[in-house]
Amino acid sequence: MNADENIIQLKHRVLQEVATLALQGRLEEERDEIPYTIIPGPVPQFRCCIYKEREIIRQRVKLAEGKSLRGNPEGNIIQVIESACADCPISSYTVTENCQNCLGKSCISACRFGAIEPGRLRSHIDPQKCKECGKCAEACPYNAIAHLVRPCKHSCPVDAITYDEYGISVIDENKCIRCGRCIHRCPFGAIGTKTAITQVIAALKGGKPVYAMLAPAALAQYGKDITLGSWRQALKKLGFRDCLDVSLGADMTAAAEAKEWLEAAEKGEKKVTSCCPAFVNLVHLHYNALSDRVSDTVSPMCALSRMIKADDPRAVTVFIGPCIAKKSEVADHGIEGNADFALTFSEIMAILRAADITLEPAPADYSRGSVYGRRFAASGGVTGAVLRSAEELGHGAPLSVLAADGAEECKKALLLLRAGRLKEDFVEGMACQGGCIGGPSAVKSPQAIMKDRNASLAEADSGCGVLESLKNADPGPLGMGRS
Repeated sequence: MNADENIIQLKHRVLQEVATLALQGRLEEERDEIPYTIIPGPVPQFRCCIYKEREIIRQRVKLAEGKSLRGNPEGNIIQVIESACADCPISSYTVTENCQNCLGKSCISACRFGAIEPGRLRSHIDPQKCKECGKCAEACPYNAIAHLVRPCKHSCPVDAITYDEYGISVIDENKCIRCGRCIHRCPFGAIGTKTAITQVIAALKGGKPVYAMLAPAALAQYGKDITLGSWRQALKKLGFRDCLDVSLGADMTAAAEAKEWLEAAEKGEKKVTSCCPAFVNLVHLHYNALSDRVSDTVSPMCALSRMIKADDPRAVTVFIGPCIAKKSEVADHGIEGNADFALTFSEIMAILRAADITLEPAPADYSRGSVYGRRFAASGGVTGAVLRSAEELGHGAPLSVLAADGAEECKKALLLLRAGRLKEDFVEGMACQGGCIGGPSAVKSPQAIMKDRNASLAEADSGCGVLESLKNADPGPLGMGRS
């Protein structure tokens, strides 16, 4: 699923070291020792020298503390680690050993920028002059010129990654949708994300009641026996007041969105969902003319946070899931009552390991959400829950919905909507393929967990609908609008 498990292990080691020192209250004094703890030397582990390795660790420590790195925009949660990126090949076009050093030199003739010159054994491309037009590759009769596209750039669905004059990747924050796909596609581990680990630990130690909100995508991520009850036990040991299932927030969102969709259908308006923050960012940044089509209903994360804060005004709410873009929703969207922090699975696990707490099997009997809310995490799940809500509200005529699975499908759907050629009435947009369960910080791929996940959902299906679930949970009267 990821480019290199070694990179993941290194990242997790840094997160755990930072979490350990923060829990012990020694981070300020011992922060600078972390690179030496992880890279003791004298032999380098993964780069040319221990000095470069330690510099990379220093940058990762800054990200773990939620700080921006030099050369990166302050506002973007996704950041480029310059010292790690410097090892990546600069050229997008390179001459391979297939070059016959022929007399024709069609590659040189095809280049309009003087970027190719003959060599003793093969032609050479000057990366400073190359404009990446690809004419040389088309002209070569031996197919000796390869198009080398950096994995980060290739993975970005919105072309937000370019290079500076030194070949360091640059993320355009005005294009980046914060989906996080590039993070695990970089074989050098040169792209990371700012975390709220130290802020959450400070909140846990600060006296206020801190509530964890566990994403429906957590189901089966750590095996069938690790349930919401498992997470609740572990997080309460860590100091959280409680751990609530975001599937209840999903029910709240589905019920509110069903009413919104029905009203829009009566007016002949087409709408798109607002649950996936990366999809919402895609609309606002790249299809701005459609911004008014985004549902005004808040995400399940925000709905549950509002419920918790209505019951306990002093509450600090922390979302836990596989999503990088949820950090963007917390930091950038400015929605009242939303979660205070968002952590990925790897980030909360780093804190648990630092506190020597493990997830233990527990009965799967603690959830206030319906099975429809739990299915929100998979592509098509939002649609299923909203349609079920509409049915329970007594709406007879079926609503037509396009479930766009992955950023590429989302772009196609938005193009059709913008052009007035979308047949369906509504679009469910999930930027990650497979839905939230395919998020960039998921522990396992959707395919790997599907059997256990479906079995757990089947066991949890009591036949209770969305509205009945909300009646039983009684979240109280809450505003469900984003604005």
